[in-house]
Amino acid sequence: MMEESEKKNKLAPTNADYVASAARAALGAVPFVGSLLIEIAGTVIPNQRIGRIVAFATALEKRLGVLEQDFVRSQLTNENYTDLVEEGLRQAARAVTEERRQYIASIIANSLSSKDIEYAESKHLLRILGEVNDIEIVWLRFYLVLTFGGDKEYREKHQEILKPIPAAIGAPQGVLDKSALQDSYKEHLAELGLLERRYEMDTSGMDMRLKIKGYDLTSLGRLLLREVGLITGEER
Repeated sequence: MMEESEKKNKLAPTNADYVASAARAALGAVPFVGSLLIEIAGTVIPNQRIGRIVAFATALEKRLGVLEQDFVRSQLTNENYTDLVEEGLRQAARAVTEERRQYIASIIANSLSSKDIEYAESKHLLRILGEVNDIEIVWLRFYLVLTFGGDKEYREKHQEILKPIPAAIGAPQGVLDKSALQDSYKEHLAELGLLERRYEMDTSGMDMRLKIKGYDLTSLGRLLLREVGLITGEER
């Protein structure tokens, strides 16, 4: 009896089988890229996140439209490229915003069309993107244009995020908390090498010391913005 039961269990579909089946069905609706991602998605993506993967596949399909399909298919034999796509799929499965999925799709699409960036370098940029949250991306893009009154449309669109929150003495705890979080976003970007700290001498106390005056966008930060599609032709 036990042997018969074990045979039935082995023959019964597993959760992984259902996930793979659902992935194939959902991605089949995306004509070209969907077929490329089916096998990968069926093995690395949990069932409940397939909807995000389909949205990502749609975004990638649009970005790959300018490339020859035979060329894109040929890259599936390149382990560096498939490794990049797998990392993109994992991140897309966790991405809760459409903007984030667009960033991931942009890096993967650019890896195919860029003559200057290798697949391994694109994967490095993708991993950096994975360490940066959506608010930090907004701040990074803010530092692209620092001229007074510049980039007005972008700053108005994200004014709730970009509005300075000074930690004044006597300010309510809630304000102090928000100010600390805002500072931490910039510091995290600096730690990743995407921003560079700008210092000035602080002479307000007994001892002179350097304090952070502001931040500047680094070459790596500009590269990441370009690869995720947040730099236009005029700003390059």
